[in-house]
Amino acid sequence: MTGAAKKPRIWVDADACPAAVKEILFRAAQRVRVTLTLVANQPLRTPPSPYIRTIRVAAGFDVADRRIVELLEPGDLVVTADIPLAAAAVDKGATALDPRGELYTPDNVRERLAMRDFILEA
Repeated sequence: MTGAAKKPRIWVDADACPAAVKEILFRAAQRVRVTLTLVANQPLRTPPSPYIRTIRVAAGFDVADRRIVELLEPGDLVVTADIPLAAAAVDKGATALDPRGELYTPDNVRERLAMRDFILEA
């Protein structure tokens, strides 16, 4: 006997995610009945829903990112503008989108990460 397939979850790097994108994600989570988790280092306001939850992490560099990577599973979706988080999500078998809806792929996320690192070193 096999169990039902687990539904992918949506993870949001919420500290920098635009409010309009969060609103779209709230409606989508409710409509398709998928768990949406916003991770941030500040309190977040969300509509009441059994599908929407928040995780508040301590302030600090990449604390929210590390928590998302720790909790996500292959097949989950991560919404972030943070290139290192997107790369870690893709490496772990998740799908990653930037808040404008652009898909990060193994190829383009590595290219963007290399460009980001090059700029930071300059």
